[in-house]
Formats: sequence, structure tokens, C-alpha cells
Amino acid sequence: MPKAKVHSGAAKRFKKTAAGYKVKRAFKSHILTKMTTKRKRQLRGTRIVSKVDKPMVDRMLRAN
Repeated sequence: MPKAKVHSGAAKRFKKTAAGYKVKRAFKSHILTKMTTKRKRQLRGTRIVSKVDKPMVDRMLRAN
């Protein structure tokens, strides 16, 4: 049997931690001039993937 490959796009976006998967927030890459400073500030940093999405990320990263 060939070795199962991880989803390369997911591998770039998610990092496994003790609490779950760490991921960067969306909507913070371009066209930021129309966004308020408060909104941009709130989108800083990372967050943990929700419980609902965790099985999908586990499958993409082939984590057991």
C-alpha cells in the first residue's frame, strides 16, 4: 500500500497544538483600506479550530 499523503494546502494552514489546531483568521490579506481599524485589530492573531471542523482537519492532515 502506498503511504497516505496529507492535504498540502491544509498542512500550510493548520498547526497542531495541545488545545487543537491553530489557524490564522480569514479576511485579513488584502483590500484592508475599507475595513475599520477596530475590525482589523480584532482579526489579528490566531484561533483554535471549532469542534465541528476538527474531524475534517484531522482527515486532511491524516492525524489519528
